[in-house]
Amino acid sequence: MRAVILAGGKGTRLAPYTTVFPKPLIPVRDTPILEIVIRQLREHGFHDIILSVGYLARLMKTYFGDGSHLGVNLTYSMEERPLGTAGPLSLVSLSEEPTLVMNGDLLTTLDYGDFYRYHCQMGPALTIGLYPRRVKIDLGVLKTNGGGEIVEYVEKPEFEHQVSMGIYVIDPSVHTLIPYNQRLDFPELVARLLADGRRVIGYRFEGYWLDIGRPDDYERACAEFERLRPLFLREPIAPALVDNSAA
Repeated sequence: MRAVILAGGKGTRLAPYTTVFPKPLIPVRDTPILEIVIRQLREHGFHDIILSVGYLARLMKTYFGDGSHLGVNLTYSMEERPLGTAGPLSLVSLSEEPTLVMNGDLLTTLDYGDFYRYHCQMGPALTIGLYPRRVKIDLGVLKTNGGGEIVEYVEKPEFEHQVSMGIYVIDPSVHTLIPYNQRLDFPELVARLLADGRRVIGYRFEGYWLDIGRPDDYERACAEFERLRPLFLREPIAPALVDNSAA
C-alpha cells in the first residue's frame, strides 16, 4: 500500500519553532512528529511512502534519507512553490491502486490499514477521515422568528461537528480533477468531485487525534505522547544513526 505525506508547509502557526526548522521534524518528546507517522504507517502495512516537501526540504531529506532505517521505501516530491493541500498530488506519479494521503503533523491512534480497507470496500472516489469535535459558544445565543421576536434563549450552547482529520484515501481517477502544478486545497477538490457527480464518503473515528497546529497543541502533544506512548508506537524507537568513524 502507498501513502503520500504532505510535509511542505511552513508551519507558520507554530512559530517560532518553525522559523529555522521544518514543522515535521519538530520532536514530540524525543521523536520527530513525522517519524512517528512513518512508523505508524509501516506498522499498518504502508511501505511505499512519498514525502511531498517544500520548505526546508533538504533538512528532511538529510534526516530521513531513503527510509530504509525505518523499514520503508521513502521518496520525495518537491514543491517549488506552495500548492495547498491537494495541489501537491499533481506532482506525484499515478498509481493503479488507491493512495492514502495525509498531513504530516498529526498525532493519532487511527488504524490506517483499516481506514484504507474501508475505502477499498466502499469504492468511492474519496474517503475523508472524520472526527467529532465539540464547539462551545461562550455567549448566550438567541433565536428569533421572522418578526424579530425572541423564541429561544440558549446560554453557552455546545455543538458537535464532524471535522476533517486531514487524512484521506483517494481513487486514481481523482487525479483528473487536480490541475498540474497549480494551487488546490482539499475543500476545493471535494467541491469539484461533488459537482462532477463523484462519490465522497466519511470514515468516522473516535479514538485519539490531535492536529499539531499551534504552540498549545504542541505542548499538549508532548505531554500526552509521553503518557500514552504505547498507543502510538508499539515498538521501541531505534537509536539514531550515528557516524562512529571518528571515534
